[in-house]
Amino acid sequence: MGRRTTRHPARRLTSAGASRREVATLAVEEPLEVRIGGLPYVVAMRTPGDDMDLAAGHLVSEGVIWHREHLPEICYCTTASGRAEQDYNTLTVTLSPDVPEPEPVRAATMTSACGVCGVDSIDEVRRSTHFPAEPTAPLVDVDALLALPARLRERQALFDKTGGVHAAGLFTPGGEVLCLREDVGRHNAVDKVVGWALREGRLPLRDTILQVSGRASFELVQKASMAGIPVLAAVSAPSSLAVHLADEAGVTLVAFNRGDRATVYTHPERVRA
Repeated sequence: MGRRTTRHPARRLTSAGASRREVATLAVEEPLEVRIGGLPYVVAMRTPGDDMDLAAGHLVSEGVIWHREHLPEICYCTTASGRAEQDYNTLTVTLSPDVPEPEPVRAATMTSACGVCGVDSIDEVRRSTHFPAEPTAPLVDVDALLALPARLRERQALFDKTGGVHAAGLFTPGGEVLCLREDVGRHNAVDKVVGWALREGRLPLRDTILQVSGRASFELVQKASMAGIPVLAAVSAPSSLAVHLADEAGVTLVAFNRGDRATVYTHPERVRA
């Protein structure tokens, strides 16, 4: 596995005119090429680590796979670079014979600022999910919900070192962490959580809450819907399209979740006050 952090000389400045040299710790951002059937599928800019989860989660988000049996093999490529050792920036994915290979047009570069490569509309998300929302019912107490950002933050080891990554945590309604992932891309962190769940045979993720460290955007709601996650909570603001999609897809969207208050935008009946 590649390095997750690197060191670089820097100079710290203050408004008082002070200046001192230091060595800063940076989060690594490198390309990961994912190949399907030997052909390039997508190149993702990510922080190395949990790469197989990232690739699996991205395929779930794109509607390519939705069961563990759909992904019989995933491994680092040993021939991409011509070196004897494994190439940790290239993954080869083998899909089960009953899963159609994605269209070649989907092969693209996915930066750390984007997260949805093949979805063009809310209607397409609603049609393509294999885990449509179930009837809403109380799932999480408000106190447990409000505690999630602190539980997420105390486990962000890479953020503590660099200050430059996002986090996504999957929790039980009682606040137990099931999986936590960090990455320079917020959508990558979510894909790593969803990919972990697929590889563990846990999809759909009913009766779970996904807490993220940043804002709630369209693509994060889409990923939650594709994984069957009923509640998505974010520390920061939602976008209008995220709220619209969450409402249509049956996802409870919570934003500004900051310890002593939160705002529920859609399907509030899942939060027990």
